[in-house]
Amino acid sequence: MPVSAILDRLAAVGPYFALAHGTPPADSGLRPLTELYGELLAPYVAEVARRMGTRDLRVAASTAHLGLASRLCSLALGSAALGGRVLDLPPDRLLWRHPPGESLQLWLPETALRHEPPPRALAATVLEANLGVLDPALRAGYGLSPQILRGNAASALVGALRVLMNRAPGAPYPPGGTVGELLGDDGPLAGTAALFVHDDELGTAFVRRSCCLYYRAPGGGLCGDCVLRTRRSERV
Repeated sequence: MPVSAILDRLAAVGPYFALAHGTPPADSGLRPLTELYGELLAPYVAEVARRMGTRDLRVAASTAHLGLASRLCSLALGSAALGGRVLDLPPDRLLWRHPPGESLQLWLPETALRHEPPPRALAATVLEANLGVLDPALRAGYGLSPQILRGNAASALVGALRVLMNRAPGAPYPPGGTVGELLGDDGPLAGTAALFVHDDELGTAFVRRSCCLYYRAPGGGLCGDCVLRTRRSERV
């Protein structure tokens, strides 16, 4: 299936799955994600904090991380589910901008699909090429623990899976197996979550073993997959 057809199908799933592509306008203000992971990270986290109404930059940094991880996981897992192969998301060529009053926008001028099996391809392009660069910067700059960051990645991945199951139930390449491999005992996100945990309020659900810290933001609450909902004793 042509990449353009996969992108059209992805866009129909929802905004987190949509990716602008082709040559961007000259005055678009788009920058490579590598800059967001570097010198533009602090201004971006500060802007996220401003929009959240918090002075706690650690909370804002985790929220920014989870939001970006969710976008990347949605694109990678969605392309695997709808096209059978994972969209390559190289951070030096994947562009971004954050217009006032809008969410983060992504643009990929040249699109390509990876050739590895989906679990390995998603790990390579999302967990390694992108989060593998962003995570150390967030640990150094904001004191986020590896547990929080890996938990955010797992939450983003399962969130993408839930949307696909709900909005693309007839996907030709069911994505559950890919997620299971990444979260399984031998996967790169092993130990980040407990699947199928029963909670009186949630029923049978995915529960992560860390917290994204959103509850510390003004008006924030506990996410549906938060470890704190189950009153576990694991430390955040």
